[in-house]
Amino acid sequence: MTDAALIWSYLSSQPLLWLTATLFAYWGGDTVFRLARRSPLANPVMIAVILLALLLWVTGTNYSAYFEGAQFVHFMLGPATVCLAVPLQANLKAIRKALVPIIVALFAGSFTAVASALGIAKLLGADPMLLASLAPKSATAPVAIGISEALGGQPTLTAVLVLLTGMIGAIFVTPMLDALGLRDWRARGFATGVAAHGIGTARAFQVHDTAGAFASIGMGLNAILTAVLAPLVLPFFL
Repeated sequence: MTDAALIWSYLSSQPLLWLTATLFAYWGGDTVFRLARRSPLANPVMIAVILLALLLWVTGTNYSAYFEGAQFVHFMLGPATVCLAVPLQANLKAIRKALVPIIVALFAGSFTAVASALGIAKLLGADPMLLASLAPKSATAPVAIGISEALGGQPTLTAVLVLLTGMIGAIFVTPMLDALGLRDWRARGFATGVAAHGIGTARAFQVHDTAGAFASIGMGLNAILTAVLAPLVLPFFL
């Protein structure tokens, strides 16, 4: 074994390497995003995922070895979810003024996200495990993983589906809402948060502060409602 191979063998067994690789991948994605003048097609999370996937493929590293380092980032998802209380409190007056539209939109968006995904998957022949993993895909990751475990799904698969949902939402939400002629930043942000959780919320903040605040509200409320709706809706598709 060459010296380079010995050095890599040692480094790849250290959790700090994969934490550093994760942070650098996101930094690279964010750099490309800024150079692309914040184009939604240059989503920094998507770019980071591609870079990390290529690195793991080239080095022959399995996911469990990578996660030994990435779990430090994963751990922060919990505190980040709790912090959703901050925009809720900061925008309490605005929420009260638009309480009825928010409730109606929340139920419509959350139910549609769960039922449409399960319906399409069922038509395509998905098994019960896949359906259980798919049901909470529009909730923020820590909540979605917990729901998936409770329903008998595969948490790792759910995490991938949550990530894909967020990236697709972040890429398409701005041009789609522009095409629909929706100009109210509150409505735009709330819809984004409900449909595309944290990644969509990050995109909403990049577009407008009010949209970002209401996206945070939508993401937080949808996480709560999905935890209630997913177990109720799933049995109809099994």
